[in-house]
Amino acid sequence: MPSPAFDERIYIVTYDIGEPRRWRRLFKLMHGYGEWLQLSVFQCRLTRRRRAELAAAINEVINHNQDHVLILDLGSVERVELRVESMGKTYAPVSREPIIV
Repeated sequence: MPSPAFDERIYIVTYDIGEPRRWRRLFKLMHGYGEWLQLSVFQCRLTRRRRAELAAAINEVINHNQDHVLILDLGSVERVELRVESMGKTYAPVSREPIIV
């Protein structure tokens, strides 16, 4: 059986939220799932389960008539070949780090 690491995928989550209060709620939510890249863009390393949890949580925060969220699947963390052009600040993919409980 594959380890959870092999089930992880890299996602880019970007959003356009029409109201500052909802934007702040979503920004705080995203910090629990990924690494902040810039204003409304996060990079996440998630299992299928965590990705589903994230989508459900986003659904509860956004206004479906006014807001827009994109979840871009870049592929498996083990096989993804990132082709990112970064200008300015240095860009680095999310790495796997131990979580101390």
